[in-house]
Amino acid sequence: MKPDLTRFAWTREPASCTLTDDSVTVLTKPFTDLWQRTYYHFRNDNAPVFQLESDEKFFSFTVRTQFESKHRFDQCGIVVYLDSENWLKASVEYENDVFQHLGSVVTNGGYSDWATTEIDASIKSVWYRLSRRADDFRLECSYDGVTFRQMRICHLHAANGTIRFGIYACSPENSSFRAKFTDFSLGECLWAAHDGQAPDEEE
Repeated sequence: MKPDLTRFAWTREPASCTLTDDSVTVLTKPFTDLWQRTYYHFRNDNAPVFQLESDEKFFSFTVRTQFESKHRFDQCGIVVYLDSENWLKASVEYENDVFQHLGSVVTNGGYSDWATTEIDASIKSVWYRLSRRADDFRLECSYDGVTFRQMRICHLHAANGTIRFGIYACSPENSSFRAKFTDFSLGECLWAAHDGQAPDEEE
């Protein structure tokens, strides 16, 4: 099912945005980013995020990103932004004309991590799928919109009720680029319940 993009709302707006029934095109502002403390010891919390609010505990959300990134750290992707200290994101982050970082960041209680793998700099389109099972999340990516591969499974401590999720784009250094988001889909959770070891009993 295609979500109604008019129900999405900005938390901080990009330099410009064009919205149609089935696409969002944004131009990033320089010096915008999401990161909290870990390793770099700085806090950046000014990236534009365009999100839908939902109390549905089980769903999958998919989007295609197409990007003209060209400067170090330019990035766009999928996001769950609850507040400045609790969020997750997945994106391709430009590094140089040889490779980029396909990765994800999970931030709990004001501390971020970053898990990445290198991909060729020629890749300019990636699909992402975010699945929620209560306060646990699965991030997947695809290069063709058909075959999705798991990036990570993670937990957000603050995702215990209504959440916001959607897309983001930013340029942490002195740069600006255009990112287009299409092929939006929102529906039943495609992340099946675990069928192995039973959960531990709560004390």
